[in-house]
Amino acid sequence: MNLPATVSPCAATASPRDFDFLFGRWDVANERLQRRLSRCTEWEHFSAQTECRPLPGTLGNLETWTTDWRGGVRGIALRLFEPDVQQWSIRWASDRDGRLEPAVRGGFDGPVGVFLGPDSHEGQAVLARYRWTVHGTDRATWDQAWSPDAGATWETNWIMHFSRRD
Repeated sequence: MNLPATVSPCAATASPRDFDFLFGRWDVANERLQRRLSRCTEWEHFSAQTECRPLPGTLGNLETWTTDWRGGVRGIALRLFEPDVQQWSIRWASDRDGRLEPAVRGGFDGPVGVFLGPDSHEGQAVLARYRWTVHGTDRATWDQAWSPDAGATWETNWIMHFSRRD
């Protein structure tokens, strides 16, 4: 799915240092819709832990994510800064299926970063949006939303509240 012309990630100040705030260890309070793209309003709540480390130079970072939710999940987020286009690509993989998900791309405008890309849900193509909001040095929020109609409408289906452990 190509990004529609009316939908673009913010990248006014994209920099290879945008995610430096995330380095270290975090506790994560998760809120996740029980069923997605089905008008569900019931949320699951569970905890997770993450650790984020820089990659060599200003290449990006690697975050490990661990939870006991639904029998346990282990995953990684790989974030790479692409200097030629001055934006980030973010990809996710977990031990649930062992696949590296399609990238979302974008950057930050002040304390808010927006990242968009193609995804799918139960065989249906969707547009995915990741949004990071930095609340100082010890707190951040990430949320994921999907659009089945190329960005005309969005359903937020996962919210993570990060609190620094270090």
